[in-house]
Amino acid sequence: MVKIYTRKGDDGTTSLWYGGRVPKTDARTEAYGSIDEANSALGVARALCKADNQADLHATILSLQQDLFVAGAELATSPEAAGRLQDGVSRITDGMVEALEVDIDRYMNQVDLPPHFVIPGGTELSAALDVARTAIRRAERRVVELSESEALASDTVLRFLNRASDLAFALARFADEPNPQMFEGREGA
Repeated sequence: MVKIYTRKGDDGTTSLWYGGRVPKTDARTEAYGSIDEANSALGVARALCKADNQADLHATILSLQQDLFVAGAELATSPEAAGRLQDGVSRITDGMVEALEVDIDRYMNQVDLPPHFVIPGGTELSAALDVARTAIRRAERRVVELSESEALASDTVLRFLNRASDLAFALARFADEPNPQMFEGREGA
């Protein structure tokens, strides 16, 4: 049996990808931990896809999940070890950002964007995608914190997360019911 516990983190620290240890409350740990959370939320959405008529949506979500693993690997690496990262494997590339833009456009071309904010929950799948979108946005905020402290080797991962949340929005609107509930504002407020 393979044991998954090492006891090394019992002191409140965790290992980085290419060496070094940081507190589990470190901004870097918060950033890649938030990406892990977003990836799990996308997993729930992917599990809700109906294999017969949502195969493309399923594949797009899976591709985004795989890219989030790349972003997580990059963020789990100290800037001093960034030279050891590999494009598309453990480092986000400009091409990966551009590919998200293609997917965003492809899905948004199939959606009539409502004139108001959509209240999440039109379908189980669209609701799950909206949860994933907000988790990606939180991860983006955590990465901005790293960027502000000059702890990022490259800002490409920031652009990637910004597009990733846009893609989750596009996927949610694509998966939503034809006439989703709108936020109309408060009357008389």
